[in-house]
Amino acid sequence: MTKIGFRMLERTGAPVPRNVIDAFLSIGVAQASDCMGRLYGSRELTAIHGTNQRMAGTALTVKTRPGDNLLIHQAIASAQPGDIIVVDGGGCTANALVGELMLKQAQARGIAGFVIDGMVRDAEAFEREKFPCFARGLSHRGPFKDGPGELNVPVAVGGLVVQAGDVIIGDLDGLLSIPASHAAEVLAMAQATEASEQKRMTMIAAGTYQKPWLVPALAKLAEDYA
Repeated sequence: MTKIGFRMLERTGAPVPRNVIDAFLSIGVAQASDCMGRLYGSRELTAIHGTNQRMAGTALTVKTRPGDNLLIHQAIASAQPGDIIVVDGGGCTANALVGELMLKQAQARGIAGFVIDGMVRDAEAFEREKFPCFARGLSHRGPFKDGPGELNVPVAVGGLVVQAGDVIIGDLDGLLSIPASHAAEVLAMAQATEASEQKRMTMIAAGTYQKPWLVPALAKLAEDYA
């Protein structure tokens, strides 16, 4: 029997199709965020891998005691290819929760990345392997392995609420959690936003870009402050 504080749950609900998740790799986090009212992103965690490589996958959530990574090991062991391990470590900055050995294990299982509200170590390995990892920062101090913890429960990471099965995307601009039921909708809107921005960039290069909203916005301010 499991009880609150030590639960290893199964994800429920229909999984997001792989082609939808893969399509987010060509979408910037900023563009997708604009399509979600700018309400569902986080900039509190840093891209430890240090590249402009984008990340997209399905959230396997972990809630762990600060400084302890026992349940993260179980998450890696039970993850499916394309999963992203999303860890609520309470923002603890004392102990690293993952490092190079766990990175290698995650790679071997086809895991798409780590999101850690806590610290990690072996930064050179993450950068060398170009393995997506977002965290609070770096600490050489290793973790404890005592538990307790929970899998596939709602978590908070860097101010971002994540449910198991959400689509997680990340780039150097930050992170975004997209509810599974809205993934296809957000993708379509974000693709349209990307196409619109590309069109405007072409017009900027040609010297033909106009901002029809600028003059009315300034006029309204002038009226308000008259």
